[in-house]
Amino acid sequence: MTAPKTLLDQDGIQLTVDDAVATVTLTNPAKRNAQSPALWRGLAEAGRLLPGSVRVVLLRAEGKSFSAGLDRQAFTPEGFEGEPSFLDLARGTDEALDAEIATYQEAFTWWRRNDIVSVAAVQGHAIGAGFQLALACDLRVCADDVQFAMRETSLGLVPDLTGTHPLLSLVGYARALEICATGRFVHAEEAERTGLANLVVPAAELDAAASDLVAALLAAPRDAVVETKALLRDAAGRTYEAQRVAERQAQARRLRDLAGLGE
Repeated sequence: MTAPKTLLDQDGIQLTVDDAVATVTLTNPAKRNAQSPALWRGLAEAGRLLPGSVRVVLLRAEGKSFSAGLDRQAFTPEGFEGEPSFLDLARGTDEALDAEIATYQEAFTWWRRNDIVSVAAVQGHAIGAGFQLALACDLRVCADDVQFAMRETSLGLVPDLTGTHPLLSLVGYARALEICATGRFVHAEEAERTGLANLVVPAAELDAAASDLVAALLAAPRDAVVETKALLRDAAGRTYEAQRVAERQAQARRLRDLAGLGE
């Protein structure tokens, strides 16, 4: 059996690939996997480095917390060494500010690509940027000690790392607004009940449960999963009739492929 290959290991991020499964690990437990622009660049690079053989990406974190959110150094006047501070960004042009935030968001966008299924294994605190990183994935397996919170509003900010769209789609407008506006903790029972968590298990069983889910996702033929994911992702933006058409078109592609008549 081939040993997993490490394709990236820097700035608090490790990417390993074992055939059809890639594992992205947050590797700074001493700081509760707090996030920074350097970490976001690493996450974006992990997405670019994925081999075409990868079908499932598992996101996990070392230590007791998944991610405590943005590193508090970001809120100091000097910010991070070599990075524009928040004050620098605020003083810049609209175009420069927009471009910088768009660059940060790249770390959170590739997880929902149609050619992969992404699974976050979440334990302990997943706050702010940590919550949004978990939301960036398609599926979430959570330990029973999980604590989600969107704390940006308490800092005078908004969640801007792509988390608002999946949060709304999972829990609905009223609950999403309440979670974001109050910054309160969402614990395991509520997370599972409202759909934030696909599964909640004892903390000691988190890795095994995530591995079982990854194995189950690999059981079906890849192209069928890719087509199904695309159908489900786009369904909310289509009418019922348009979705019927999309289903027929996708099925036609699958039938022709199975018959050896595909392109």
